[in-house]
Parts: sequence; C-alpha cells; structure tokens
Amino acid sequence: MKSKSQKVTLNLILTGVGGQGNVMASRTLAGMLVDAGYVATIGETFGMSQRGGSVMSHLRISPDAVRSPQIPRGAADVIVALEPLEALRVLTMYGNPEVSLIANSRSIDPVGVITGERDYPSEETIRSAFERLTARYWLFDATAAGLSLGNPVLSNIVMIGALAGTGLLPIDRRMFAKEIRKTQSPEKCALNLKAFDAGVSMIK
Repeated sequence: MKSKSQKVTLNLILTGVGGQGNVMASRTLAGMLVDAGYVATIGETFGMSQRGGSVMSHLRISPDAVRSPQIPRGAADVIVALEPLEALRVLTMYGNPEVSLIANSRSIDPVGVITGERDYPSEETIRSAFERLTARYWLFDATAAGLSLGNPVLSNIVMIGALAGTGLLPIDRRMFAKEIRKTQSPEKCALNLKAFDAGVSMIK
C-alpha cells in the first residue's frame, strides 16, 4: 500500500463459506489497520445458509476517509479466499487485470456438487483460471496448516499471516499479536500466532 500522503484507498475482499471464520478474519484485519492509523470500512454479505453458504467481506482501507462499505464491481485490489471456488466467484465479479489473489487450495463442496448436479472444477482448471484472471496469485493448503495446529478453522489466521507475508497490506506479526490479545486468552493467542507464522511461511 502506498504511503498515507498519497491519498489512496485499497479494496480488499475476504471470501469463503460459512463456518470458516471469514467474519472474524475481516474484523481482525480491520482492527489491525485502525490501530495503525488507517480508516477501515467493512461491508459483509452472507449466502442463504450461515454454515456452508457463501460469505464475503468487503474491506476498504483509506489513509484519511470513510468509504462506501461496498467495493464496486471490477475494483478489488486484493482478494483473500478461504475456499478456491469462492475465489473464482469473486474474481468474476470484482477482479481486474491488476488484482492479487491469496487462496486456500482446500475445497468445500457446495450443495450442487454434493447432490451430483454439478462437478467441482479440477485444481488444474482452477489454477488456469487464476492465471488468466489475476496479476499474481498464491495458492496453498491453509486448512492443512490449521489441522496441524489442531483446528481447521485456524486456516483463517493462516491466511492473515500469508497476507502479511506478501507485503500487500501494511500489517505485521506485532500488529496481529496486539489485536488478538484484546479478545483471546494467552493460550489461544499463542496458538493464533503459530497459525499466523505458518501463513507467513507459505509465502516466503
């Protein structure tokens, strides 16, 4: 992100499905940025089902002004996706040739796939789409990293760490630790920091 004096707004979308911790991740990111002196505006949309339905958080980050909570179509700068098919859905609506994508490779079958009405796209198809639709992307199994720490939902924190590792946002480990200490016990803070570090290691 450019310096505060350059008056730029960065548009980030964090997407996934219900139960993956999408909302917690977006609010943690917003808290980190507010503490750093930025104005962060969040807009959230939810699918038909709280658990298993599409969840998308719009995060607009500005040095000095409150923005509309909804990012215009085709205007995302960064997309963080907790599920690969959700990444494709958001890219088709909000992507552009300059967008950067960070995506979890672990799929969660939507209802149409579970019922046999549709096929889930192959990893090769997904990678090919990401190549076409982004300026750059990172694809890795954040769920496996969460499972290695005892909870697959920690994939949301792994993704925050990965985002920090890319340098696309002005966030770091110290800021993350400060934010989660506001709401988490020391034991959970330590676990979340391990997940954050795992995410950073996915990028470096």
